[in-house]
Amino acid sequence: MDSVPALDEPLKKVLGPATAKVMAEHLGLHTVGDLLHHYPRRYEERGQLTHLADLPMDEHVTVVAQVADARLHTFASSRAPRGKGQRLEVTITDGSGRLQLVFFGAGVHKPHKELLPGTRAMFAGKVSVFNRRLQLAHPAYELLRGDAEETVETWAGALIPIYPATAKLESWKIGKALQTVLPSAQEAADPLPESLREGRGLVPLPEALLKIHRPHTKADIEEARARLKWDEAFVLQVALARRRYADAQLPAVPRRPRPDGILAAFDDRLPFTLTEGQRKVSEEIFADLATDHPMHRLLQGEVGSGKTMVALRAMLAVVDAGGQAAMLAPTEVLAQQHHRSVTEMMGDLAQGGMLGGAENATKVVLLTGSMGAAARRHALLDLATGEAGIVIGTHALIEDKVQFHDLGLVVVDEQHRFGVEQRDALRGKGKQPPHLLVMTATPIPRTVAMTVFGDLETSVLDQLPAGRSPIASHVVPAADKPHFLARAWERVREEVEKGHQAYVVCPRIGDEEDGAKAKKKSPEDEAEKRPPLAVLDTAEQLARGPLAGLRVEVLHGRMQPDDKDAVMRRFAAGEVDVLVATTVIEVGVNVPNATVMVIMDADRFGVSQLHQLRGRVGRGSAPGLCLLVSEMPEASAARQRLNAVASTLDGFELSRIDLEQRREGDVLGQAQSGTRSSLRMLAVIDDEEVIAEAREEATRIVAADPELERLPALRTALDALLDEEREQYLEKG
Repeated sequence: MDSVPALDEPLKKVLGPATAKVMAEHLGLHTVGDLLHHYPRRYEERGQLTHLADLPMDEHVTVVAQVADARLHTFASSRAPRGKGQRLEVTITDGSGRLQLVFFGAGVHKPHKELLPGTRAMFAGKVSVFNRRLQLAHPAYELLRGDAEETVETWAGALIPIYPATAKLESWKIGKALQTVLPSAQEAADPLPESLREGRGLVPLPEALLKIHRPHTKADIEEARARLKWDEAFVLQVALARRRYADAQLPAVPRRPRPDGILAAFDDRLPFTLTEGQRKVSEEIFADLATDHPMHRLLQGEVGSGKTMVALRAMLAVVDAGGQAAMLAPTEVLAQQHHRSVTEMMGDLAQGGMLGGAENATKVVLLTGSMGAAARRHALLDLATGEAGIVIGTHALIEDKVQFHDLGLVVVDEQHRFGVEQRDALRGKGKQPPHLLVMTATPIPRTVAMTVFGDLETSVLDQLPAGRSPIASHVVPAADKPHFLARAWERVREEVEKGHQAYVVCPRIGDEEDGAKAKKKSPEDEAEKRPPLAVLDTAEQLARGPLAGLRVEVLHGRMQPDDKDAVMRRFAAGEVDVLVATTVIEVGVNVPNATVMVIMDADRFGVSQLHQLRGRVGRGSAPGLCLLVSEMPEASAARQRLNAVASTLDGFELSRIDLEQRREGDVLGQAQSGTRSSLRMLAVIDDEEVIAEAREEATRIVAADPELERLPALRTALDALLDEEREQYLEKG
């Protein structure tokens, strides 16, 4: 048994430094255990070939196919002027389609000898297009000789595992490396409690690892997958259940509104009735606020479903109970917007201590980083004395200098933009932990809510308030049909003539600094060799061309806060016809008179972001129009994404589409931190049942044994999951 490497053994000791370096740098694999958990993406059968017909462009693929023919051409080039240049063209087929392989120069000799018609092999390379045909240039390949002892042994029977690979390390080399470390699978400690594993008929972990890498039958693969999905769902849910358990042990001050207080006065003046959804969610929140441990609730609602109203009523309930409420917004534009709309909604109830203030009134203060010293001093004093019941601000609220008299509730808007430390710093401002309400307008499918925000109770607002208008969305294919784009600008003019306003959104600002920070291009950017359209250039072209004579202004993130606010005020007051902006207008901006939005280079934005942006129009009584302008060809994935956005206004449906098109890791916030997702087998969208059951089991186990003293293997798995980066992601909730 001595020869079996331990799971925490570094790969460089087992596989050699060169292979280990590529695995670490390109696949994030460092130890024997990491490699054992690098699962095959799919499996090929010897008798059944890959579908060459549906190969994705610009992706690194592995295919199993047969050589149909091979031809060697000679040609003249600058390096070989006498016609001595050589090019080998090999056509491979799998019954569903054909694919051309190309080898040049000295690289033709080996494949010319080996890739004879009838030969079967695995080929790996990047799919590109040449002369309108798909091809792989200089692919790596591994011959599949059915009779050779060594190959049959290596590929263990009929099923060939195809691993997530890179250009530097092909799938079959990963397979060979796994062959070396597979005996270590016997050492894997099983995190699932035995009763749970047996009760659900799951195979032990060592057996699952052997079957996933070296299956003999499809049933082996199914058994292994079922087991490994459970591991991922369960360990993650235990981590979240422990956090919920710890939060439930914290003390908090119960906050109950007075029957004749500021909340009752506010409700009496509402010029409209709350929707059924707003009432139901408010009741859930008030019930949480009345308990003696902190509320942790996620409020998700479609763009414009009235979340701010629900949050404001919760804040007023806390003010009634003698506490203070803080609302944290991700940008200054949004903080100012919230402050304006809250003070407008409250009227003289927001004029505490002032002449003309109502009898139950409180003060609502704004606190942002760019405020002048005197205004800031005033605001800080109002918070420290308790004069201000409500404060709305940006990160500036978290600074050490900010002291609260009695912080009872923290409302975080657009949660995904706030880090853990920021949220905890704000929670630390209360004498006891304050209640927490997290709001997001990005609809999150139930399973993702259970996974990403698993330590929060969830409330959903899915009705739009009365008086909201439908939004029509259309894709404008600017390259195929330029007259469609001309018509789009005519539509903008027509809306302005009716007394309405328009947004034009661009992906980039367009000043010099912008160019310096240009990011690495995606394959689609490369394909069109054009930088994304910029606000400053677009505004100038529109004002000189199709929108000449209209009042066009710009708004972007690098403007001074006062300038931004001034532009937004002018736009809200109807003094600007067309606002050309970046995504700073994505959340919270509310101008009911704006009826049309044109999104330039719409393919550069994500599905959720497009949905958020679109929610800025149709907020009044006139119908909204959203035009998604793109130069991407009709068959591209980007265009299909835009068609999906145009076809539905249901944010939950779109978030599903969005998830299906992205890797699971991005869902869990891993794309931002650059680390791999811990979910290799579990598909957050498809495995709803496993996640829900794992959550129940985890809650039960943690309630019985919060420190997991009786389950050391689970404790170890949890520690591995909760390294620092994972800790941060879990704290997202």
